[in-house]
Amino acid sequence: MRQQFTVNIGEDVLDDLRKRLSLTRWPDEIDNDEWKAGTRKSYLQELCAYWQTEFDWPAQQRHLNSFKHYTAVFDDITLHFIHEKGQGRTSLPLLLTHGYPDSFTRFLKLIPLLTKADEDGFSFDVIVPSIPGYGFSSIPTTRGMDPSKIAGLFGRLMMEELGHQKFVAHGGDWGSTITEMLTRLYPANMLAIHLTEIPFIHLFSIPESALTQEEKHYREKGKLWQQTEGAYAMIQSTKPQTLGYGLNDSPAGLAAWLIEKFHSWSDNDGNLESALTKDDLLTNLTIYWSTGTITSAIRLYYETAQSQYATDGNKPSQTEKLQTPTGVSIFPKDLVTAPKAYANRIFNIQHWTEFKEGGHFAAMEKPELLAKDIRTFFKVSTGRGK
Repeated sequence: MRQQFTVNIGEDVLDDLRKRLSLTRWPDEIDNDEWKAGTRKSYLQELCAYWQTEFDWPAQQRHLNSFKHYTAVFDDITLHFIHEKGQGRTSLPLLLTHGYPDSFTRFLKLIPLLTKADEDGFSFDVIVPSIPGYGFSSIPTTRGMDPSKIAGLFGRLMMEELGHQKFVAHGGDWGSTITEMLTRLYPANMLAIHLTEIPFIHLFSIPESALTQEEKHYREKGKLWQQTEGAYAMIQSTKPQTLGYGLNDSPAGLAAWLIEKFHSWSDNDGNLESALTKDDLLTNLTIYWSTGTITSAIRLYYETAQSQYATDGNKPSQTEKLQTPTGVSIFPKDLVTAPKAYANRIFNIQHWTEFKEGGHFAAMEKPELLAKDIRTFFKVSTGRGK
């Protein structure tokens, strides 16, 4: 049974945060104006000073609470989720799944664009859960919380708790993997899915001998990205607990670790705040900090690396091509973009849009573009556009 939920971060938590920020021991730095060695010191100092003295958390909390929040319990996991009903004459249930280093806040700008009725009176009932171990969902206390298990929980949320036996889903980053697993687990219930990238786990899922030259180039780009940008994923996949001690104890350290990804993965021409505001960034950071979920969030990488979900007979294969209609929005400053032909080896690609601007956090950076593409695809794929 779902319960209403209100975001309420205690003043004692905020006071402790500000004190810790004031006591930050700043490291030295050499020639890092372009962030090539990681988060630039001068920007991090500016951001942390704003976080300590100017950031208006009560205003952000009021904005968060302008959405309808709930929790529901499934076995030993409490799922937090936003549920906003569509304003149209007809509404299609739509599950939105976030990723890392963001949270459910990834979709705050997108929700009102999707619940609004279009000229045909069509809208979406939007459900945005927090992945277990992220935000206000509970932290798993046992091993095995991988994308397949998360997808199972989200399926239960949609079908058992909310009563949606047929629905559509969208995801980015981890959300793309979880959305894929949803349709592998529940093919009869998923009307269509929409992604902002092909899950990175598929980089090596097709035999080399079967690849075209374009697809081989994609794989080589992926290997290069792993070497130059993928160190964070390697340590999070192997030693998340070691990393967690520092990130959970220092808000400046937490900010440095997460903000570097927002800088590297957004379409910003070197100026992060041309894509995302300080308030965008710090609302997300404050949720990570106040809930103490950075270790559990990065543990998802470890659980995925340790998981046997690709070969376990109780879990779906990830090599069999999906039949569920799939739409994809490609943004130029996202990570490593798979060619359409490669994506079609894994998914039933029926809609593919390549945009000229935007990055990995498209729902935050370019919500209007993404909302329009989501709406266009799902109206056609579900027959609502007739």
